[in-house]
Amino acid sequence: MSQDTQENQSSSDKEIPQHAWDDSSGEKNQKSVRIGKIIVDRNLCIGAASCIAVAPGVFQLDSENKAVVYNEKGADDETILLAAKSCPTRAILVFDEEGNQVYP
Repeated sequence: MSQDTQENQSSSDKEIPQHAWDDSSGEKNQKSVRIGKIIVDRNLCIGAASCIAVAPGVFQLDSENKAVVYNEKGADDETILLAAKSCPTRAILVFDEEGNQVYP
């Protein structure tokens, strides 16, 4: 694992409806998806801490004021997705259990 990327697996018990994510065609899909992995791109993170405001049980700032995932089970999947969407630089990447990137 690169020092520039913080990677953690999440296996929350709740499922997010697929309509929470927009697909490339702009249409909504009702299929359920579960978050499998959360990655914080340290090169993009500016330490705005919006992710911490939304999901304080999952994210925290490290000594360099960069977000890290410290508890991948600290919130449900919907909250984690909202935290990722709150990032002004889109530094939080979210993947489903099959490894497909679902956000951004």
